[in-house]
Amino acid sequence: MESKYKYIVVEGNIGAGKTSLATKIAKDYNAKLIPEQFAENPFLPKFYKDPDRFSFPLELSFLADRYQQLKKEMANPDLFFSFVIADYYYMKSLIFAGRTLKDDEYKLYRQLFWITYESLPKPDLYVYLHVDTSKLIENIRKRGRKYEQNISEEYLLRIQKGYFEFFSQNPDLRYLIIDVNELDFVSERNDYDKLTDIIFNFPCNRGMNRIKIDK
Repeated sequence: MESKYKYIVVEGNIGAGKTSLATKIAKDYNAKLIPEQFAENPFLPKFYKDPDRFSFPLELSFLADRYQQLKKEMANPDLFFSFVIADYYYMKSLIFAGRTLKDDEYKLYRQLFWITYESLPKPDLYVYLHVDTSKLIENIRKRGRKYEQNISEEYLLRIQKGYFEFFSQNPDLRYLIIDVNELDFVSERNDYDKLTDIIFNFPCNRGMNRIKIDK
């Protein structure tokens, strides 16, 4: 399939299914996948046990890792793929840091973020999978990552709020916000087809575009 977008980002809260969707689209549509390398971050399990102590080194390490990965992957386009799809966007770093860091730490972090952000390519389409926090908790429990099991709905709500604040404050990108609460796009082919049809064919304008997909 020839995509009208050359760089698509699939994002969402923790447990929304963004990696599953991006991986499936990459396979089905011959796209180059850029997956988030969070599993390799040594500070992540420590952060969930002691957020106050490990939030700053965690966010700094994520910032450095994401910048290096995106800079490398986007520098050399691969002609064998139709487009690029990533299961995260760089601004995710700022959103999570804003919910975990103290004020003085966040002020320094923001300076570093904006210095590096300007040098990275911006996506043609930003897909945000919106899922209610109660279902996110259910999804997190099912996938069974030990260090995630104490994540609270309150924390997920703060992250969700951070995403929407960023969208409203940075309207130059195309944000396609899709309510997927009623879909099982991992197991149900029809649900997946509905979702991909919206992603590739919906006439998306700059700023926030909201859609709810029903069964």
